[in-house]
Amino acid sequence: MFGTSLEAATTDRFALQNDKMLRVHLDGEVLARQGSMVAYQGEMSFAHQGSGGVQKFLKKAFTGEGVPLMKVTGRGDLFLADDASEVHVVTLEGDSITVSGRNVLAFDTSLQWDIRRVEGASMMAGGLFNTVFTGVGQLAITSFGPPVILDVDQPTYADAQSAIAWSSTLQTAAKSSMSAGALVGRGSGEAMQIAFSGQGFVIVQASEGPRIVQQNG
Repeated sequence: MFGTSLEAATTDRFALQNDKMLRVHLDGEVLARQGSMVAYQGEMSFAHQGSGGVQKFLKKAFTGEGVPLMKVTGRGDLFLADDASEVHVVTLEGDSITVSGRNVLAFDTSLQWDIRRVEGASMMAGGLFNTVFTGVGQLAITSFGPPVILDVDQPTYADAQSAIAWSSTLQTAAKSSMSAGALVGRGSGEAMQIAFSGQGFVIVQASEGPRIVQQNG
């Protein structure tokens, strides 16, 4: 019964239990999205994690991009998920990656992170503030549906809500088109894309994110 859903037999620190659940083999601490714990085995404690200093706190408060984090400390196996979104593990070896804050699931405390704005984006444009991770360690990100990894070998554009991660070496700029809003975006207003150039990759999810149901009356 449920033979294919048995606990993964691996000692890797970050491992996929399945395509929608992350297993962290914990012996120390890890940072994870608040509310993402679905189960754990062993002895662990959970604590609210601050924004990482005054500068990050101000950026988080102003942009709304900051990730609501918890610090998990202990030993054992920690299972994380986010609304049955697909989970992907990225290993950094001294390099960096930029990730949309809403797609961050968990990461090693050895990684440095900061909030940055897409160049050319209005300070009031939602979804154009992202989190840059740098250093040595692992990071788990989520996507709505299977993503595509685009090699930026020509001018590349992605919907601002669909681009979930990209090489931090890429140059980015905001591109908007009011007239195309009804054609290329979910809504009927302004279409907002991120333009990428340089050498690197962009990860694009198969959705603009969960739909928000409007309440009438």
